[in-house]
Amino acid sequence: MKVLIKHLLMVFFAALLVFPFLWMLAASLKSRPEIFSLKLLPETAQVENYGVVLRINPEPYTKKILDLDFPKWYFNSLFIASWVTALQVITSAMAAYAFSRIQWPGRDKVFLLYLSTMMIPGIVLLIPNYQIMVNLGWVNTYTGLILPHAFTAFGTFLLRQFMLTLPRSFDEAAKMDGANHLQIFLEVILPLSRPGMVTLAILTYLGNFQSFFWPLVMIKDDYLRTLPIGLMSFRSEYAAQTELLMAATVMYVLPLVVFFIFMQKQIVAGIQLGGVKG
Repeated sequence: MKVLIKHLLMVFFAALLVFPFLWMLAASLKSRPEIFSLKLLPETAQVENYGVVLRINPEPYTKKILDLDFPKWYFNSLFIASWVTALQVITSAMAAYAFSRIQWPGRDKVFLLYLSTMMIPGIVLLIPNYQIMVNLGWVNTYTGLILPHAFTAFGTFLLRQFMLTLPRSFDEAAKMDGANHLQIFLEVILPLSRPGMVTLAILTYLGNFQSFFWPLVMIKDDYLRTLPIGLMSFRSEYAAQTELLMAATVMYVLPLVVFFIFMQKQIVAGIQLGGVKG
């Protein structure tokens, strides 16, 4: 009986969490008069709403193509998130190798100092980082949106913890065969650290795909807008067209949900393996 009650409670709370997403999905398929009806499902699914947002079809009431470039925003988010993810994984793996497999004076103290930067809220560093971008001339550029996030203490910490679980005998065997640190890093440690790197890549990609404050500060022109910034513009200009706003939101959220569902095992496995040894 207790097990049944627990399962019913879990189903109830799961339904509460899922219902807003289902309403959003249903609203994206409704016509404008149906939006404020009490019926959850539309009488006839208006798939054309997605075509309107993607600028394939004209808006059914005004017969005009939307002024806002949603496909370009989508490309920007994918492009920036991909580059940030690749750079973070590379730089974090290199730093993690130096902090975990190489002995050098003051290594642990430097690592603790490096790790302490995680305690500084990102919003506090927003203005100093922006001033640096101004001085470098990187405001309103892809470079300014990508490079400041190419390095992360969290990624270094995660991969360092993972690399510490690898036996030292691998390094020693490679050194006996004449391998240097670069060869050991590329041919021994990186292949064995793949689960941790996959975990970092997933978390980084999801985080940067949804990044809001930094692009909000850095972006001036419409062609550089990412999805979160674009949706804010969409809401301000087409707030009355709820069905189109919901269609745009579904296209923004759904890939993240699907991606997380398929990759959640890798995320959990990587974090568990990385937290075995401190």
